Amino acid sequence: MLLGSFAFCLVVFLLIGFSSVLVRQKQSEDYLVAGRSVKPALAGLSAVATNNSGYMFIGVIGYTYSTGLSAIWLMIGWIAGDFMASQMVHRRLREAVESHQALTFPEILATWWGQQYPLLRRLVALISVLFLGTYAAAQFNAGSKAMHVLFEWDYTSGAILGAVMVLFYCFSGGLRASIWTDAAQSVVMIVAMAVMVWTAVASQGGISETLVRLDQVSDTYMNWFPTDLAFSGVSGPVLFVLGWMFAGFGVIGQPHIMVRFMALDNVRNLNRARLYYYLWFTAFYFLANAAGLLARLLIPESGFDAELALPTMARDLLHPLAAGLVLAGLFAATISTADSLVLSCSAALSRDLPSERFQSYTLTRMSTLLVIVLALVIALYGDKSVFNLVIVAWAVLAAAFGPLLVVYVFGARPSQPTAILMVLTGIATVYLWRDQGLSGSIYEIMPAMIAAWLVFAASKGLDVLVMKGVRGERQ
Repeated sequence: MLLGSFAFCLVVFLLIGFSSVLVRQKQSEDYLVAGRSVKPALAGLSAVATNNSGYMFIGVIGYTYSTGLSAIWLMIGWIAGDFMASQMVHRRLREAVESHQALTFPEILATWWGQQYPLLRRLVALISVLFLGTYAAAQFNAGSKAMHVLFEWDYTSGAILGAVMVLFYCFSGGLRASIWTDAAQSVVMIVAMAVMVWTAVASQGGISETLVRLDQVSDTYMNWFPTDLAFSGVSGPVLFVLGWMFAGFGVIGQPHIMVRFMALDNVRNLNRARLYYYLWFTAFYFLANAAGLLARLLIPESGFDAELALPTMARDLLHPLAAGLVLAGLFAATISTADSLVLSCSAALSRDLPSERFQSYTLTRMSTLLVIVLALVIALYGDKSVFNLVIVAWAVLAAAFGPLLVVYVFGARPSQPTAILMVLTGIATVYLWRDQGLSGSIYEIMPAMIAAWLVFAASKGLDVLVMKGVRGERQ
């Protein structure tokens, strides 16, 4: 019954994605940005599903299981930072995309003011391919973990199945297929997660008894903040939360999410898209944190992979029909997110790296196949932790592209060398910060973004000095 429920739900999601062939047009604009015709509800639901699939339902639940209540600051900080970014950037981004008819994220970063920065465009494209490919690998890993718990398959089989499904989605309808499937599975997952959390609380004797038992896990499990922060006093918790706010703000550097807003049918519908996005985002994160805490009461810690908490709870707590629904939704969510990541990679490979005379619809589709193979190789032979893969990829993309977008939004026009230096500084700071072991106290996006903005400020200061020197020579 479990297998039948899972298979039925998965087939429904596949059919939803495949139905996009009925309206697709064999053009790069339709393949990459759905012809800029996506309705606000679909854009909002798709963006939140793409943002939160494998990372949320495998990574965050596992992280909460391991660390306890302090994981809630990921939710608070992340959503607050994301909201700030949306108020600052989304409208201006959609307007710039329409103004320049841009189809890819690297393209809009290189042409924001009508300028042409070919070296910047290729650098952004290369970074996108490398780290979005890693991000896609994390989704394959998340799906394979669900399959491992559900059917006791080895991780390789689940990852390969995921890659085949991504290929199916991409070749069916490109971004439109991904968006339609995202919207459907986001509704399924929020209902299924709510049912599972309610069932878990009931199994513990209600909310009051659940809280009592959580307090008994350990002396620190229900502490509001981690006890091992690098900075003492009030500054430790403040910087910890601020770091996660920057993590949420880093959404503006994620091509696979921002392309949803680039594909919106009209900039006037942005607020409606945001409404769907933040309602679902808050509910998803709250349920993920709750599921992680409850899993600690239901599943012994010894020898258990925390990232298997959700599929294990679904299997053990729910009726097979409901468990199949949860796991099919989870698997479809990870695959549709991988689809979005792959499409952003293939866009960079086919439109931003080669010269214009080599660009074509066929090349875009072939690039899709190449990226899927790359992501599958990373999934099979790289780091198996979904949380770690996503956190690093998210940080690099946010630190590389976010500061430059903010500078553009505030009206500045950095030169191409300055823009490139900002991108490289952000990436270098991420790895230096992680190498010093400071990520647990302040998520690395915060210092990385600040470092990139300092590079821009220094370049402006140097320009002022140069102009003063020129004036002095003339006098």
